[in-house]
Amino acid sequence: MTKAIAVAVLCVCLSFVAGIAVADKVRDWHDLDAVHNHVKEAIHELEKARAANHYDMAGHGAKAEEHLRAAERELHEAVEAIRAE
Repeated sequence: MTKAIAVAVLCVCLSFVAGIAVADKVRDWHDLDAVHNHVKEAIHELEKARAANHYDMAGHGAKAEEHLRAAERELHEAVEAIRAE
């Protein structure tokens, strides 16, 4: 009985590994596109917050906006690269 269980477990494991080996890569850009939209929304909200605080955040607001804009550009490029494949 234990030998049969061991053989069954081995077959399941080998089937799983074989499935991974022959599976196509997932090329779903919709999740990245959603993140891209969230980052754009965050930039908009940060602009409103900075304006409400008269842009006085000891330079941290400007630095945060700079990083968000860099992230937005990289996400845009990532989505475009995935769409092109």
